[in-house]
Amino acid sequence: MAKKTKKSKARKAVKKPSRKPARRSAARKTSSRKSPDALLASIKGATSREIGGVRLDVASAGAARVKRMIYPPGFKWSSAMKSIVGTDRCMHAHVGFLARGEIHIEYADGCVVEYKAPQIVAIDPGHDGWVVGREPVILIEFDFEGETVSRLGMPTEHRH
Repeated sequence: MAKKTKKSKARKAVKKPSRKPARRSAARKTSSRKSPDALLASIKGATSREIGGVRLDVASAGAARVKRMIYPPGFKWSSAMKSIVGTDRCMHAHVGFLARGEIHIEYADGCVVEYKAPQIVAIDPGHDGWVVGREPVILIEFDFEGETVSRLGMPTEHRH
C-alpha cells in the first residue's frame, strides 16, 4: 500500500500546463492605418519626373532601363502628349508588366488591344492609348532608349 500512496502523491505534485490564451503577435493586430502601397513608393536609385500628367521613374539595369510609369485615371495619350511630343501617335514601343489598372490601345489601322492587370504587354509604335476606369495604370517597362524596337525584335510600326 505504501507504494500506491507514493505514486498518487507524485501525480498530485506534477503541475499541469496552464491554459492561458496565446499572446497575439504585433503582426496580427489590426490597425486602422493603411500600409504604404509598394507600387507607388519611391524607388531607390531612380530618377523621377512628370510629363503630361504621367509619373515616370527610370533606373539603369545593365544596358537597359527599367521604368515605372503611373498613368492617372482619365489619361489619354493624344490629349496629354501629342502637343508635347509633336506626333499624331506614340512612336515608342512599350514592353513590360502591367501591374495595376486597364489600358486601351488603338492603332492607326483601327486595330484595338486592351490590357488588364496583371498582364505582360508588348505595344508596337504608332498607337494612341488611354486609361480605362477610375484606377491609375502602373506599367513596369523595360527599354533600350532609342534601340528598344531593334533590340527586342519589334516592328517599327504596328502591322498585321
